[in-house]
Amino acid sequence: MFDKLKKEHIVASDDFNRWKVPPASIAIHLCIGSVYAWSIFNPPLIKEFGVVAASSGDWGLQSVVWIFSVAIVSLGLAAAFGGKWLEEVGPRMVGVVAAFCWGGGFIIGGLGIASHQLWLVYLGYGVIGGAGLGLGYVSPVSTLIRWFPDRRGMATGMAIMGFGGGAMIATPIKEGLLSVFYKVPEYLGPESAVNLVTEGGKRMAEVGGQMVEVVVAGAAQVAAAPVPIEEGVYVAGTGNTGAASTFFTLGIAYFIVMIIASFSYRVPRDGWLPKGWTPPTADTASKRMITQKNVHIDQALKTPQFYLLWIVLCFNVTAGIGVIGVAKTMMSEIFGTTLPLVVNSAFAATYVFMISVFNMCGRFFWASMSDYIGRKNTYYCFFILGIALYLSIPFAAEQVSINPAVTWLVMFYAATMIIFTMYGGGFATIPAYLADVFGTKYVGGIHGRLLTAWSTAGVLGPLAITQLRQTSVTNSIKDLASKVDPAAFQAKFGAGIEQLDQLVAAKTVTIGRLMEIAPAGTVDPTSSLYNTTMYAMAALLAIALVANKLVRPIDDKHYMETQDGGATTGQEATSKA
Repeated sequence: MFDKLKKEHIVASDDFNRWKVPPASIAIHLCIGSVYAWSIFNPPLIKEFGVVAASSGDWGLQSVVWIFSVAIVSLGLAAAFGGKWLEEVGPRMVGVVAAFCWGGGFIIGGLGIASHQLWLVYLGYGVIGGAGLGLGYVSPVSTLIRWFPDRRGMATGMAIMGFGGGAMIATPIKEGLLSVFYKVPEYLGPESAVNLVTEGGKRMAEVGGQMVEVVVAGAAQVAAAPVPIEEGVYVAGTGNTGAASTFFTLGIAYFIVMIIASFSYRVPRDGWLPKGWTPPTADTASKRMITQKNVHIDQALKTPQFYLLWIVLCFNVTAGIGVIGVAKTMMSEIFGTTLPLVVNSAFAATYVFMISVFNMCGRFFWASMSDYIGRKNTYYCFFILGIALYLSIPFAAEQVSINPAVTWLVMFYAATMIIFTMYGGGFATIPAYLADVFGTKYVGGIHGRLLTAWSTAGVLGPLAITQLRQTSVTNSIKDLASKVDPAAFQAKFGAGIEQLDQLVAAKTVTIGRLMEIAPAGTVDPTSSLYNTTMYAMAALLAIALVANKLVRPIDDKHYMETQDGGATTGQEATSKA
């Protein structure tokens, strides 16, 4: 049965309409592109026990955000190994395997959430689901480049546009499912009416003659809840965030869509060209750094161009992926405290939705634009403009903390949206850049191996943003605690300030709760938590700018001597002679 999925059985006739292939590619990329809406799951996953607020037994943001990173690492590794396999078996086989991995990954991840086994979530969504991401991502790219040799950028932009748009569709669906499956925990009453005690950093209250852990929902938690709730005290472990059921539902839906799309894939015969199209002359191709020869997939790894383009992709992705992973959290922390009437949970969810819109549009726009201005010039735009925009974010955050005006929110919103168009555009343009530099014969496999840069970025981005942010949070809490009246601290948290570290570890003390008892005139440090990260991302783009400038045409010794599948490379032929 699986032999029927191989590429020799799906070769299209010459009169086949090539425009039937992009919808299947877009459908698969829309499914796997939902990974960009991962930040929607961050709030419920860090409140699985507490539900309305984090309890001591809940996973921390630093633990949860790495699930996204593992998925991206698995994506890159699966693409690297699966890229060469793709050239052997074709896109339909790879697409079917991707459907099993991505859909099955959600099911296993859901079991991990339901049983509160974090390793199962990592295994399911992160490792197995991530492998599905990688295989699904590379499955249509080389096929579309062969169907559209006249518009390489536009072709890859169409497919990879779907990946960027996946979160646009997934965001409202995930929000809706989480609301449907959400169960409010047992409510004990307003905080002032409940006798709370602190034991080992935990907030406890007596229920039915037993001391149980509770969480306190303030105005921020009420605003963030997907259903209406009241401020006050809730019993931990008695509600449901709906995350597990949402995982199960999405896993089944994605599997069905991806299977149908995979069976729609067709490939052109060798040597096929669109009617009326003539390949560019050697002189024209040379001026735009477009080769008419081919480099073998294994030989590509021996060229400096591969590693320069690896740096270009890695640092461009690192700069964007760290922000995407915590986009909703960052928007809420920077502007939720200074402009609470504007930046509520609905606004933050819409922000995640708009990230997907601009990410998706940027993929098609920049990839299509590269057909006219060239791939190298397109990346120059990404890095020069990106450096300026990343440096503008700390400025907007600083200004809004001093003067809470919507102007700074608009500046931040516009800067990040343009950044996300270039982030998506970088992904969509790189396959065409590779085809220009290495030729089209093995571009799918070469592209798969280059995606290890994405895996690396999947670690570097979240690592940088979480570690630098956590350092800022720790320093800010200690600074605020030093300004608070010890008696007010004791009354607020039921423990002395000497137990600060223990209270912070139990999530009892936060910046927001300290600001409630801070002296008048104290500046809330929340809006500046990401400044150092933005400066670091701008520095990475500067390095990528230099790498892009160093990209040159391939040395003749790396090209294949003949154009058939059994060709030897020039370098191999020389060694044999």
